Amino acid sequence: MDIRLKKQKDFDAVFSKGKRVYSKTLTLLYIPNNNFKFGISLSKKHGKANIRNRIKRLIRASVREVIKGKTLNNYNVVILPKVLEEYSFIDIKNDVLYTFKKGNIVND
Repeated sequence: MDIRLKKQKDFDAVFSKGKRVYSKTLTLLYIPNNNFKFGISLSKKHGKANIRNRIKRLIRASVREVIKGKTLNNYNVVILPKVLEEYSFIDIKNDVLYTFKKGNIVND
């Protein structure tokens, strides 16, 4: 099962109708859907392509760690990282967990 949000219309729906949850390094947008899917949105303010790809890899790995073995509620989720000097896996993972719990996306 693919859990990645890929279509532009799905991203547009989340951006226009979604609720927001904020943390230190991330902003999370979510709307109810039939199953859980997530996407990542970055701008060129974050740097060159290799830096943006590294940030996306860190976020994808964090989401995999957070949802492993947990029950998920059915939402479309878009994760927007904030522009920072340094991106650490532990900080991103903690903020993904915090925003998922605050938005009631993951249940223990």
